[in-house]
Amino acid sequence: MKRDISNVAPATNGTHDAGKTYTNGDHNAESQPLDMVIVGAGFAGVYLLHQLRKRGLKAKIVEAGSDLGGIWYWNRYPGARVDSQYPVYALSIPEVYKDWTWSSHYPDHAELRAYFDHVEARLHVKRDCVFDSKVTAAAWDDEARLWTITCETGTSFTTRYWTACTGFAAKRYFPAWEGLDEFKGVIHHSSFWPKEGVDVRGKRVAVVGTGATGVQITQEEIGPEGHLKMFQRTPNFACPMNQVFMTKEEQAKLVDALPDRFAERNNFYNGFLYQWRENLTFDHSEEERREFYEMLWKMGGFRFLMNNYYDMTRDSVANQTAYDFWREKVHSRVHDARKAELLAPKEKPHLFGGKRLSLEQDFYDHFNKPNVDVIDTRTNPIVRFTPDGIVQEDGTFHQLDVIALATGFDSITGGLKDMHVTGVDGVVLADKWAQGTWTYLGISTAGFPNFFFTYGPQAPTAFSNGPSCIEIQGDWIVDVVEDMARQNLRKINPQRRAEEQWRELVFELINDTPRGKVDSWYNGANIPGKPREHLNYAGGIPRYKKTLEEVRKQGYEGFELS
Repeated sequence: MKRDISNVAPATNGTHDAGKTYTNGDHNAESQPLDMVIVGAGFAGVYLLHQLRKRGLKAKIVEAGSDLGGIWYWNRYPGARVDSQYPVYALSIPEVYKDWTWSSHYPDHAELRAYFDHVEARLHVKRDCVFDSKVTAAAWDDEARLWTITCETGTSFTTRYWTACTGFAAKRYFPAWEGLDEFKGVIHHSSFWPKEGVDVRGKRVAVVGTGATGVQITQEEIGPEGHLKMFQRTPNFACPMNQVFMTKEEQAKLVDALPDRFAERNNFYNGFLYQWRENLTFDHSEEERREFYEMLWKMGGFRFLMNNYYDMTRDSVANQTAYDFWREKVHSRVHDARKAELLAPKEKPHLFGGKRLSLEQDFYDHFNKPNVDVIDTRTNPIVRFTPDGIVQEDGTFHQLDVIALATGFDSITGGLKDMHVTGVDGVVLADKWAQGTWTYLGISTAGFPNFFFTYGPQAPTAFSNGPSCIEIQGDWIVDVVEDMARQNLRKINPQRRAEEQWRELVFELINDTPRGKVDSWYNGANIPGKPREHLNYAGGIPRYKKTLEEVRKQGYEGFELS
């Protein structure tokens, strides 16, 4: 039996010894505190380390996994691939992009790991990394004005500043199903899929969950002898990816334009290279609107959501029009009427764009196969697992050999609250945020001086392309550290009033959008007992970047410096 359904990162058997550091000498013997400890070796951690090094600052990355990559170290499930279109999902570091080429607009998980190998070859990140070391605690000493970062291995670091680059999907979530531990077949959460893969040929397979991960796993081939059931509570409004493959020669012609393209990311709301149109849905006739929708559909990617009419996500009638077009497209591909209605129901389950839609390649076509089915768990929920399957509320039993749990994450805040972070006067971060999340600028929180986080709560995060967001934040954090040193200051702490005002702004900006009206992991609604609150900044990348710049220009308005 192979299984991984624990909430703790598994022991790794990678190419690095536990706790191995790629610096000279023992880090416990450092005579001086580090300038920065970075938790996480994904895009954000690597970018931040590189920028700190360029300023002559001393930093280390501490990573729970055995290699670089962050989420792409862990994401190995079938079909896992990025859904941000070339060229925006990449580091804007010349040493990295000048001689790297992608195979397609939407590379898969294996290519992303190869990309991080290339990053290492060009930047030599690992010499300042400690792998297989999950950070469990961080404690602030207000007198010394230093943090102590402690790992599960017992290793600790003393540092002036630290940044959590753990991303928004650092803590897995499992619904409280009876008997989950009793299943005797192969069961894995998607975020810790085994490196060697899982053989599903001829097997009875279940995919539980219909987020991006559920869609990607479901559309992978199981063979004619296998059987796959996708357990769906809420349909995914998946749109066509329309994958584009590229040659090295084609990309070589584009490399000189990449600096401008990377800079251009910051001019668009989501950090992509497009955003909503200025015209409105009913400015066009029905025929013109249909033609426009067809154009977006053919272009693929997130364009049907992000590049649509301005009012598509702001007006309910316009939103319904877009949904009706999407539903028609799904029904034209799924020939079984029962399956088609479950996947794209006549009655819209929520506003189009209210939950994160996914990009699909041939997801809907698979449901035309007799051995692929969709199981409704909204009206007939899963009530328990047995040693050989799943039972629904009405007693329906599904005998299974393999279960892929695409049940998502305690997103945005889960990873941060999972660490025991102790600030001024012994206040614990998880306690401070127990009834609601408080940040300033989506990058810091009052009472926890010299502590930052990237791609986390109340920043553009899940409403943005990852590298666009983290590079803006990383640059700002490095500026803070350098400015503090230049002014001979040792402590920067957000003011309570500043984070109260930031929270008010975060809520205000999202109120007139579908994402502000629909329960989802965007607002913590997927986790029982978690506060329902807006966890992402909906003001867009350009406004966010300008705000950070203005705060710095005004002498770090909203912070107390000493």
